[in-house]
Amino acid sequence: MKRKAVIENINVAIKSVRAQLLRTTLTVLIIAIGITALISIITATTALEKKISSEFTSLGTNTFIIKANNTRGRRRGQVNKKYTDISYSEAKEFKREYPREDLVSITAMAKFGATVKHLSELTNPNVMVNGVDENYLELSGYSIESGRNFSRTEISLGNNVVVMGSDIVKKLFTNPETAVGSHISIDSRKFTVIGILASKGNTLNLSGDNQCLIPVSVTRKSYETKSTEYRTNVMVTDPRELDDAIQVAMGNMKLIRKDGISEESFQINKADSTANMVIENLSNVTVAATVLGFITLLGAGIGLMNIMLVSVTERTKEIGVRKAIGASASLIKQQFLIEAIIIGQIGGIVGIVFGVLFGNITALFLSTGFTVPWMWLFIGVALCFVVSVVSGYYPAKKASELDPIDALRYE
Repeated sequence: MKRKAVIENINVAIKSVRAQLLRTTLTVLIIAIGITALISIITATTALEKKISSEFTSLGTNTFIIKANNTRGRRRGQVNKKYTDISYSEAKEFKREYPREDLVSITAMAKFGATVKHLSELTNPNVMVNGVDENYLELSGYSIESGRNFSRTEISLGNNVVVMGSDIVKKLFTNPETAVGSHISIDSRKFTVIGILASKGNTLNLSGDNQCLIPVSVTRKSYETKSTEYRTNVMVTDPRELDDAIQVAMGNMKLIRKDGISEESFQINKADSTANMVIENLSNVTVAATVLGFITLLGAGIGLMNIMLVSVTERTKEIGVRKAIGASASLIKQQFLIEAIIIGQIGGIVGIVFGVLFGNITALFLSTGFTVPWMWLFIGVALCFVVSVVSGYYPAKKASELDPIDALRYE
């Protein structure tokens, strides 16, 4: 008997939702917007975390970077000293004197927004030009699709040779197979193409396929400015010896930089710690999305409560008839709660569908594959249920407490 009453209440609730289509649609949309905002941002950040993790995983947990300690701030009430950047000669000396059998590479940003030209074809002025040495590709996780890597002689002599990203090749060459051996111009400087990088896609809106790699010695000769910073990257042969390698590198660099005993004019960052730091910052976006979703759902809850109160007022006579033929107060309360839950769950489902869709548009650009944050989908459904019950309880209680005689007289 009780089961039949529940099924009947569900049928009545569905009919009521259909009868108030406009108000129901507006309430569903408000709920859906909140869930969409929450799920889409969560989906996008999940995809971004996957991309960052995969990019830094390719570097390995056995990699660290040495760069100048030129961060601003205060320590023990005193302003931190700003040290000079690591020079090319210091980086070369470190690479030469480093005693371990690890892979060492020197890199420097030559130019951030360069224009690359081949014959009459021209790229946008957004090509990143990096100065690297012969070890860079192995250490950074890049690979050559066609052509070859830099030789030690080319790095030593500072030959004008270049390894290009695949995006640049597509823009400049109708037949990519003819790229290797061709001559291009980076701004006004002539280079010979010796290799093409295998595609890696985008990370944080920066494309590894839209860059040119040139010898770091050419960077020093042709692109160096006061702000040019040379970084030393080290890949340890055995990951278990990473901490020992860092200590050795720290001692070597302190001697080269002539630092005091308690002075460190440089800093050492592990590749995986950099990834963790970026991912940790992304968690702030998740918190902001959650707050935004809650605020929107709060507004949706108020809207849902209003629509249910209006529904109770409009259906006062119907409630009186149901009570007159034997419907209990708990049955009436159940009916209106079911209506509120149905509206909330419809809004939640719509919001989840659009949230996953919009979030995966970001995943598409990041080339991370389809992403579904399952835990947050369940959280979204639970939130909609809670909002529905909280918003629908008062109108349902009000409906259940109506006097059947007064309700039957209501016009």
